[in-house]
Amino acid sequence: MTDHQFGPFGITTGLDSSAESIAAARAAEELGYPAIWLSGGPLPGLQTITDLVGATTAIKFVSGILAVVKYSAVDVSTTYAALEASAPGRFTVGLGGAHGAKPIATLNAYLDELDVPVEHRLLAALGPRMLKLAADRSAGAYPFLTSAAYSAEARKVLGPDKLLAVSHLVVVEEDADRARAIARDTISFFTTIPGYRSSLKRQGFSDSDLSSLPDHMIDSLAAWGSPADIKTKLTEHLDAGADHVAVNVITGVTGPQPIEQWRALAPTLLG
Repeated sequence: MTDHQFGPFGITTGLDSSAESIAAARAAEELGYPAIWLSGGPLPGLQTITDLVGATTAIKFVSGILAVVKYSAVDVSTTYAALEASAPGRFTVGLGGAHGAKPIATLNAYLDELDVPVEHRLLAALGPRMLKLAADRSAGAYPFLTSAAYSAEARKVLGPDKLLAVSHLVVVEEDADRARAIARDTISFFTTIPGYRSSLKRQGFSDSDLSSLPDHMIDSLAAWGSPADIKTKLTEHLDAGADHVAVNVITGVTGPQPIEQWRALAPTLLG
C-alpha cells in the first residue's frame, strides 16, 4: 500500500475562514492529527484552503471534495501551485461531484485540464468505474459512507499502490440508542441522494434497509462507543486494505466544531 504521510487516522470536517474554523484547525494540529479532509459542501471557496494552510504549521489539508461542476480546473490548479510554492506537500486536491449523464467523461475532461501532479490528486470514488478512474488518473480514492467490506473490494480495484482513504462517521457516545439515533439522522439524508443509494445497494443493503435504517446498517456505517470501541471499528477499514480513515465526528448538533470529541479520541487513535 502507498504512503502519503497521512497516518492511519485523520479528521473530516467542514471549515471556512472564520476565527472559529481557524481555531479548530489549529486545535486539530496541536492534538497531533496529521490531516484534515475539508468537506466540500461547507467550503465557501478555494481561498479558505489557502487561509487554513497559512494559519497552521504542518498539518495537511485535502479537499474532500471539490465539485468539478463548481470549481474550474484553472482555479484549482492556480491554488495548488501557490500552496505548493509556499507550503509544499500540505495540500492534496480531492475531486468529485461530476453530476450529469456522463460523470466519467466529465471527470476525464477536467483531469485533462488540471495542472496538478497525479500524486497530489484524489477522486471521491464509490462505484467500480470511478474507482478504476481513480486508479488510472490520480493517487487514489476517497469514499464516504462505506463499510469495511467495501474497503476490501475497493483495494482490489485500486491495486496495491494507490491510496485508499475512507471517511467514516463517528459518534463519541456509549449509549447505543443515543449513538444510533445521531448516526441514523445523518445517514437518512444521504439515502435520498441517488449516488449514495446506488453505493449502499452495491454494498448489499436492501431497499428496506434504506427506508428503515436498521441497527445492523447503522453499525456498519458509523462507529460509536468509547474511544477504544471506535478505534476497533475504524481499524476494520485498515485491516481490509484502507491506508487511512478520516474520522467524521457527528454530535447531533449543527454548528460547533467537535473539538472536545477530537480531543477525547486523540490519545487512542494517535497514541
